[in-house]
Amino acid sequence: MPLVSDSLTSTSSGARRDAALEFLLRRMRHRSDFPALSESVARILKTTDSEDDSLADLTGEILEDVALTHKLLRLVNSAQFMHLGQGGTISTVSRAVSLVGFNTVRNVALSLVLLDHMEDKAHAQQLKQEFVKGLMAGSVAGEIAPASRESEGAFIGALFQNLGRMLVTFYFREEDAEIRALLVDPAFEGDEDAASLQVLGLANEDLALGVAQAWGLPESLQRAMRKPAGAAPARAPDDAGERLRWIGAAANEVATAAMAFTPAELPTELARIARKYGSIVSGGTDGLIEAATRAHRKLVALTDAMQLQVVAGSPAARLLQSAPPVPQDNAPPPTLLTPAEARTVEEKRVAYAQARSARADATTLPSRDAVPAVSTMLAAGVQEIVDAMSDPDFRLDDVLRRVLDTMYRALGFRQVVLCLRDAKTDEMRGRFGVGENHQHAVQALKVPLDTAGDLFAAICRKGGDLLMADTSDPQSRGKLPDWYLKSFNAGAFVLLPLMHKGRPLGLIYADHASAGGIVMDEKGFALLRTLRNQAVMAFRQAS
Repeated sequence: MPLVSDSLTSTSSGARRDAALEFLLRRMRHRSDFPALSESVARILKTTDSEDDSLADLTGEILEDVALTHKLLRLVNSAQFMHLGQGGTISTVSRAVSLVGFNTVRNVALSLVLLDHMEDKAHAQQLKQEFVKGLMAGSVAGEIAPASRESEGAFIGALFQNLGRMLVTFYFREEDAEIRALLVDPAFEGDEDAASLQVLGLANEDLALGVAQAWGLPESLQRAMRKPAGAAPARAPDDAGERLRWIGAAANEVATAAMAFTPAELPTELARIARKYGSIVSGGTDGLIEAATRAHRKLVALTDAMQLQVVAGSPAARLLQSAPPVPQDNAPPPTLLTPAEARTVEEKRVAYAQARSARADATTLPSRDAVPAVSTMLAAGVQEIVDAMSDPDFRLDDVLRRVLDTMYRALGFRQVVLCLRDAKTDEMRGRFGVGENHQHAVQALKVPLDTAGDLFAAICRKGGDLLMADTSDPQSRGKLPDWYLKSFNAGAFVLLPLMHKGRPLGLIYADHASAGGIVMDEKGFALLRTLRNQAVMAFRQAS
């Protein structure tokens, strides 16, 4: 009989939890920013480093968000990452991924998305406290992960173990205040899950997991988000997922301690944490202190690059005070920008903003004032690709994506697609692209080379470049093939064939939604052709 009673109680408890979750999700969905946050997080986290197209996916997802692209490029040109720029500057997302690393760029982009949604809130300072704590936990997790390949997964897992706390602070301000009041009540002994259960009807972790499922986050991440219960295992778990859960738990205790204790008190608390998680944290107390110090140093550099401002005297502000020096490792130290380099970076930022401003409104056309900025961006991209191809181990796909990326950002194109010739069908077929709805364009671009009277085919066969500035002009529109008119609604476009030994190898297609939207001078068009020629050279060099 007790077993039946326990079962009924468990079922009833689960039903109440599900009802509470659905009620809270409905409240969150009614907030205008929740769908945008959901989409941004899900798009970034759906990219994984185990798939062939991961670099293209991540680059494409970031480029869809103009503000995120701008902030990411500013961040990777900061002191924290500048040593990877080999003395230059990083002005394309694809180069940032190749230099800084896929997982690092993904995690930085995710952090920027979360931070962006906190900036406009009346209670932004409390949100930033939680954000800094989560970033510290992620940084510590990355440092204590036993294998380098697990470090970036550990970062996200530890960061998202705080997701419930951040969501409650973010969306339920009044309930958040009630929960914080209960935490100082001796009856709750600081048990946040019990306080959350009392106020919201479910624990923070259950809210976070419910949102993660609604967002469609990977199962592996959902598992890492659930904090393990009981004592730490005597030895590190063999299962990678279970190991990440314990790493996240240890990292979050370190982050909590770093926010709560003074520098003089912290070593004693870290020693306690090291004893508690002995199988997870290698090197004992000294190892954990070194890991926490490295994480602290990275956190200070990262938040400084993000230009994150917190209230003076707050726990986050105390944590973000200058980090102490750490033992030298094999990584080259970050170097500060010289005044000349800083001016170069700022010029590129200005050029970026000018060249992309028209994308905020499809009906707004770029002005002639943006023409010099276009040339600046294209010239910077040309130099980056020259640098990339000087590496004997360069990757062809990487160079090609940088070419498209540079064109897309510099001229504010709607989409840019690379087509390659299919020898079996003798047609140009879209292979990959960037920009708005580029997947559709990749699928739709099929240029039959043997078709007489097809403008696209003629351009490919002759190897001539074409800028059609206004497709609504009757004379111009009459030249466009039916397959193009059915699948595209561009106001203007550019065709840049890739030729090898007099034969068509590929085609770069780029368009703008509005007629007259492609604005550049002769210098800009020459640089556009140079980029195309670099793509051809990359093919030759790779073969």
